Amino acid sequence: MKMWFLKLHRWLALAFALPLAAVLATGLVLSFEPWLVARAIEPGTLSAQRVEALLSQHDPQGRARALAYRAYDRTLTLGAGRVAGPMVDTASGQARSGPSVLAITLGTARRLHETLLLDAGWLVIGSTTAMLVIIALGVLMGWPRFANTVSGWHKAMAWSLLPLIVLSPLTGLLIAAGVTFTPRPAASPTAPAAPATLAEAVRVVGRDHDLSALVWLRPLNGRLVVRLVEGGEYTLHAVTRDGTTPLPRNWPRLWHEGNFAGAWSAGMNVVLSVAMIGLLVTGLWIWLRRTLKRRARRVRPYAPA
Repeated sequence: MKMWFLKLHRWLALAFALPLAAVLATGLVLSFEPWLVARAIEPGTLSAQRVEALLSQHDPQGRARALAYRAYDRTLTLGAGRVAGPMVDTASGQARSGPSVLAITLGTARRLHETLLLDAGWLVIGSTTAMLVIIALGVLMGWPRFANTVSGWHKAMAWSLLPLIVLSPLTGLLIAAGVTFTPRPAASPTAPAAPATLAEAVRVVGRDHDLSALVWLRPLNGRLVVRLVEGGEYTLHAVTRDGTTPLPRNWPRLWHEGNFAGAWSAGMNVVLSVAMIGLLVTGLWIWLRRTLKRRARRVRPYAPA
């Protein structure tokens, strides 16, 4: 069976090589984002009063229902539903024509990682599923013999990081399926009401938290939710007029995005992304070298008797 496992392992990797290369390369780029955000946060630099003033200046009609803050860009983006509104520089208070090169790079990498820029999320999910099958076939081939060769390094990388290599695509599929391992709260007629306006919600969040650590504030699953960076972890809190309430951790997302332990989890994802790219490259190199050798043997002329 080992020979058949090897063939299936090889041909699955070849069939999905291009989408996997795009997903892994963009995953490496996105691995740096939690670290960039955490290191850019300067406590006390963004207050609730400042955000309210910016909302009053750039959204006087109060149409905005969400906002997102990029700490590394120092920009606040207002939004109404799925439509992005003005982008404001939090230092100067002036509207920006667009995000920085860094923000554009990360945004493009995220869209490529999730949809390949072609609205092809189904292909990303198929490639991620194929990656799990490829990993399973590698395990079924049994414990390898390590050697200082390309094949040996390929096997050493795969087996030394096996748990992380499994968890990365597995958590990606769980996110795509909407699995969080947290129970959805039951609706209660006595549940506290959410703030009526975005400015009021900002005031409530600012009472309990430092808004310099804000990631976004928006409606989610029928309630108003704020995402903050606290202790290196991206946390979620429900926002009501009475204050903020911590929500259960969404471990598949925290693990997949590497934002549960600040620079440490971001560094883990960087190492993992480099290793998975290395597995794809070395696997393709092994196949190409064997193919070229086999072809050379076929066309080599017979030696004279």
